[in-house]
Amino acid sequence: MTRFALFGVATVALAAIAVPEAIAATPYDGYWSVVIVTHRGACEPAYRSAVSIVNGYVRGGDGIANVYGRVSRNGRVSVIVTSGTQNARGSGRLGRGRGAGVWSGRGSIGYCSGRWSAQRR
Repeated sequence: MTRFALFGVATVALAAIAVPEAIAATPYDGYWSVVIVTHRGACEPAYRSAVSIVNGYVRGGDGIANVYGRVSRNGRVSVIVTSGTQNARGSGRLGRGRGAGVWSGRGSIGYCSGRWSAQRR
C-alpha cells in the first residue's frame, strides 16, 4: 500500500462497522468531524473525515479497511483497523462535544503515529 493508504487506514481508525447487537444510545451518539495528524512516520501529514456514532459504536470510513471499535459510557474510545497486512489502533476520550486521542499503525511503509481530535457536528 502507498503512504496515503496507510494513513487512510489510520484515518478510519476512528470509524467502525456497525455491530448488530443493540445497546442503549450513548451521550456520544451522533455525527462527528475527526482530524487526524501524523507526528511520526511517512504517512500523510493530516486528514479530515466524517464519522457517526450509533449506540456507542463508531461508524464510517472509506470501505477499504475493516474497523472494529467502541465508545464506552464514560467516553473512552478504542478501535482497531485492518486493511490487508496493515493495521492501526486508535484510542482516546470523547466529551459531549469534543474529543482527542492518539493513533498508531504499521504497514508496508513502516510505523506511523500521531494524534486525532474530534468535534460533534
